[in-house]
Formats: sequence, structure tokens, C-alpha cells
Amino acid sequence: MSNPRNPRAGRAGVIVLLVLAAVVGFATAALLTNIFEHKQEAKSTYVRLVDVNEDTTDPEPWGMNWPRQFDAYKRTSQSTRTVFGGSEALPEEKLERDPWLKRLFAGYAFAIDYRDRRGHAYMLADQEQTKRVTERPQTGACLHCHASVMPTYRRMGDGDVRKGFEALGNLDYPSAHAQLVATGSSNPTGGGTNAEKHHAEGAHPVSCVDCHDPKTMELRVTRPGFVSGIAALAESAEPVPHLPSVELWRSGPRSEPYDANRDASRQEMRSFVCAQCHVEYYCGPKTTLFFPWSKGLRVEQLEQHYDQLTFADGQRFFDWKHAETGAEVLKAQHPEFELWSQGIHARSGVSCADCHMPYMREGALKVSDHWVRSPLLNVSRACQVCHPYPESEITGRVTAIQQRTHDLMQRAAQAATDMLDALATAKKGGISEAALAPALELQRKAQWRLDFVAAENSMGFHAPQESARILGESIDYSRQAQLVVLALSKDE
Repeated sequence: MSNPRNPRAGRAGVIVLLVLAAVVGFATAALLTNIFEHKQEAKSTYVRLVDVNEDTTDPEPWGMNWPRQFDAYKRTSQSTRTVFGGSEALPEEKLERDPWLKRLFAGYAFAIDYRDRRGHAYMLADQEQTKRVTERPQTGACLHCHASVMPTYRRMGDGDVRKGFEALGNLDYPSAHAQLVATGSSNPTGGGTNAEKHHAEGAHPVSCVDCHDPKTMELRVTRPGFVSGIAALAESAEPVPHLPSVELWRSGPRSEPYDANRDASRQEMRSFVCAQCHVEYYCGPKTTLFFPWSKGLRVEQLEQHYDQLTFADGQRFFDWKHAETGAEVLKAQHPEFELWSQGIHARSGVSCADCHMPYMREGALKVSDHWVRSPLLNVSRACQVCHPYPESEITGRVTAIQQRTHDLMQRAAQAATDMLDALATAKKGGISEAALAPALELQRKAQWRLDFVAAENSMGFHAPQESARILGESIDYSRQAQLVVLALSKDE
């Protein structure tokens, strides 16, 4: 016989179900509300609290509108270090770590002061304080990459950026710097509020306005050197499969020069904004600053551009005459873009920003990390997004590549030192400079290649095989020069 139904138990069950339904309903409503709020947060990425324009070189007003990016940008003043690079409070002298650099640059300003790089916050202050500027005459062209200089170009050129660029470059560094300060001081937002305040009020390192349109925040390039350089590269016949927009422009009517701001994709712009400065260029006193890209981006193509160039006085191009040998030699700057262009990351569509400014999450927002630094300091976001391996495996691979490049570079340095010894001995022995001319040309080639890798800031990682090739050629040219000197010595 079944038990009679308990009416109290039935009512309790209904109550439990109603409570559960209410809890589920409340949780669902809360979840939907949270999702809605996050969607709205993601839509409203910023609020313009202050106006910024083309003259706002001080990053602090920009930071009021875009605080996440500004907070990260300020962290470029923090000291960081990897095995082959550093950003210490007082950067280490490369000249002390690698004494062969002094001989390589004998007679040149880099022989008296050549330090490790620091973060972007210091890029103007370090230039102002280096002995290369304080003890040797330099031109205003140096500010092209180290300062937020576009308003000064416009002011000095009466609105014509190219004209102002040339005018500032023709001044000596102190005079050009004074023009930079004058422009910043006349700008009501130029209050000198950077993280690094060793430089004068009104002058700022490269800032937000140099890479972003203040109206739309779209990426854009501003530097005249890059604008001319990338247009010359597009005009060349050298294949650049890692730059699809250039290849596309080449297949068109070419009625107007290639213009990155018009023709490049957003992903390409995430490298181009960096290529405004992280490149090889000439900024000496004899001609306007330029990027030597008319033949292509490989080391021998840049060399070919220089070899075919003459100054206004008819003299062939060179950076300085080597103090020991008299050779007319070349000085590489920091050709990160050129070497990256020869590597697997460039061919795979990976931009500079993907590794050095990777995306990060803040709440519902995805923002680009403006703490520009080595990917080795940020492996989880910079590397593991594409390479799903343990961090120790990734850093181990990188270290192996860099160590091999470093070791090969030291062998190239030894070969260059032996070459300089041989040339110096030959000169002391009375062999004429005319007789030594073929060896001096080989010195030019050997030094250029060694310096190209030594000055580039990835210790070969941007393109390992290309770096090894370049250093191998440097060793070969140095040894060839020794053989030429040996043959001349035997003939004497």
C-alpha cells in the first residue's frame, strides 16, 4: 500500500524550485549585464578629456586621453637587461667590453663614446649627453630620430616639412637643439613633463604624435627620411615579398610615388613606424640625411648605393677616413629594419610591434603594450602566442642563436684587427697609400659588414642566416686585405 502524499513536502519542493529559478535568473541577468558592460567598455576605448594636435609633442596630455598606453610608455624609463642588450641607469660602454671597436672606429666619434642602448624615454637625453655630441661637432640632422621634431620642421619650413627638415639638418647640433626647444616652449602643451627630465624644457623624445594621427589615432609615418627612403625602395627592382603593398604599388600605374600613409596596410604600418628610426642612414654634414635604400635592403645593396654616391664637391661617399690606415670607410647605424627584412618573421607577416609591443588585455580592452622592450622580457605575450613551447625552450633557442652570432662576430673582429695590424705595419714600412689602395677597399668592405651586425640590436636574431653570411664575408674581406699587404711586402 503506497504512502499518502505529503502536502508540506510538495510545497517545500515548489519553494526550492522557485528559489533556484530566482538565483539562476539573477545570475543570468548579472552575467548578461556584465557582458553588456564589457562590450560597451570595449566600444568606448577612450574619452577625449583634453585636445591634442599636431603640435602636441609632450606625451602627458595624450596620456590623459589614453592612460593605458601612456602608463606603459612611461615604463620605457625602467632599467632592463638581456644577455646581449641592456638599459641600465648608466649604460655599459661597448668600447670597454669590446676594445676592438676603438680600432675599428679610429678617428671617428664612436671611438670616444659608444654605449649600450636604453629605453625610448632616454633617447634624447642620452644623445644630448654623449661625448660624440659634446666633444665632436654634429649636425641638427641627429634630431630626426631622437626628438619629437615635426613641429620644428614645419615652423622652420613655413609649413613645408621637407624644407624645414633640410634647414634644421644644415645647422650644427646646439643651434638645431635650440630651435627644437623654442618650438616646444611656444607650444602650450610642451611643458617638459617626460619621465626623463635631463633634457631641456620644451624638447621631448619621440612621442605619441610621431606615430599617431591626433584626430583618428591611426598609425602614420612622419619622418622625411623614411618617406623618401621607402619611396626609393619601391622604385627599385629588388623583390620585397614581406612588403605586399610595395609589390602591389609596383604592379600599378606608378602615377604617384609610393606613400606608406596611403598605400601600406595596417600590419605593415606596425613595422613602418619603427622603421622611421631603427634603420641605417646617413646624417653627416655633407648632405641631407637619407636612407640608402635605392638598390634594396641587403647589406651589399646599401653598400652599392653608397659606392655610387658622390658629395657636392665631387668626392665619393664615405663617413670618415680611418685614422690608422687612411681608408675611406662606412659607419653603420642600427639597421634593425633592414636585417629584420631578411628574416623568417618578416616573411611570415610578423611586425615589429607584434614582438616588441604585443597586445595585452586590460579588462575588456585589448591594447598594444607601449612599454617597448626586448621580447625576451615578455615571452608569454611576445613569443608564446605563436610558439606554443615552454618559456625555457624559447629563451634557449634565442640564446643559442645570439651566442653563435656573438662568437662569429668576435672572430670577424679578430680578422679585422689582424687586417689593421697588417695595414699599419705596411704604412710604417713605407708602402704608399696608392699601392695599398686595393687593400683599403677591402678594409671598407670588411668593416662595413662587421659593423652592420655589431650595430644592429638583435645580436643576429632578426635574421640569423643573413647575419652569419654577412660576418663570413667580413672575415673573408679582412683576410683578403691581409694577403694583398703580404704580397706587397714581398715585392718591396
